[in-house]
Amino acid sequence: MSLRKQWILNILMVLLSWLSLPLLGSGNIKRFFPSTLLIGILEILHARIGKKKKYWAFYNKPKSNLFGEMPFDIGPFIFTSIWTLKSAYGNFRKYLFINAIIHAIFAYPFTFFAKKVRYYTLVRFNNFQFFLYFFFKAFLLYWFQYLFEEKIIFKQRK
Repeated sequence: MSLRKQWILNILMVLLSWLSLPLLGSGNIKRFFPSTLLIGILEILHARIGKKKKYWAFYNKPKSNLFGEMPFDIGPFIFTSIWTLKSAYGNFRKYLFINAIIHAIFAYPFTFFAKKVRYYTLVRFNNFQFFLYFFFKAFLLYWFQYLFEEKIIFKQRK
């Protein structure tokens, strides 16, 4: 994939994700954004570790945050997290099922496509490990949201 096409894909990925924000509604944004932001920061830190340990590699490597993991982290990762919480928080089995489907699509068909078009490839991870890398964070996100609602919102109501 040419650098220009990769740049356009990255911008579209982030832009389309952020355009879904108004569809969430202000109440859902206030309710779910703190835990989503926390898991997003954790993902950014994990991505830096993954990059150093060469779990994956991007084909075009300019020294810019518009490339590599950052567009995924501030775009689709954040917004699939908040949308999943909005649609399934309170029903843990449904929440895990939705997360499993989303992360399986990313770890398998999307990753195969990304390798084919020379966007990124897995190096020290296989597809299943890549799936687990993201799926594990679903438990943390749900836990963060639970703690946020039980500890912070509950205290505000007293």
